[in-house]
Amino acid sequence: QVWLVESGGGLVETGGSLTLSCAASTTHSINYMAWYRQTPGNERELIASITTGEITNYAQSVKGRFTISRDNTNRRVYLQMNSLKPEDTAVYYCYAEIYGGTWGQGTQVPVSS
Repeated sequence: QVWLVESGGGLVETGGSLTLSCAASTTHSINYMAWYRQTPGNERELIASITTGEITNYAQSVKGRFTISRDNTNRRVYLQMNSLKPEDTAVYYCYAEIYGGTWGQGTQVPVSS
């Protein structure tokens, strides 16, 4: 079993920045990792993904403001969030494509207006 532990969430003002971190408790290589977010009453939304080869993809809503990166040696993935908006308020989840798909516990990011 693999655990994904997220950190870095918290209250931030509009226009501010925040970096989320996700650490995977495994020594196995994980090709695909991603960040999702979810707001009450809505489905979980894929916002950024990255492969071992550093191929990245972003949702249109965050493109140009968010940057996903990873540290393959330490099995970590990061999400640098800049120019945050109130509509970015959500619970952010880390995802790893291992053992059929593994999720982190989620970390809240409230953006005050």
